[in-house]
Amino acid sequence: MANELQNRNNLFDSLMNMRNWMNDDFFSNLTPVADHMKTDVTEDDKNYTVKIDMPGFDKKDIHINYANNILTVTGHRDTFDDDGDKDGNVLHSERRYGQMSRQYRLPDVNKKDIKAQYNNGVLTITLPKMDEADDDENRIDIE
Repeated sequence: MANELQNRNNLFDSLMNMRNWMNDDFFSNLTPVADHMKTDVTEDDKNYTVKIDMPGFDKKDIHINYANNILTVTGHRDTFDDDGDKDGNVLHSERRYGQMSRQYRLPDVNKKDIKAQYNNGVLTITLPKMDEADDDENRIDIE
């Protein structure tokens, strides 16, 4: 009787392990970049401020561009050398590598005064808005 009970427990444990394996996020590498570049965008009278979580990136591997009212942020991270034991075995891996990019539509920005800082894994970009005087430069009056 104890032997049968033991066998049932082994079967139950095997089924639970299979269930856990089936619930593993097989498609985790296909999740949207938005899940990996969490962003807050705020606006006040003078600026847009964009804060993006980019932990583990080197500053030299982050590229920022503003053109046609679109802010583009791209980061590139190489593969990890420390993700396995001495034989290269990995039990579970969630850290991302490769290229990631996001775009944000932010109109009427004074391009020459955009500033960016990268501290403690957070990229902060301050985009000053154009003054009305700057906006008038493109205005054409009709006679």
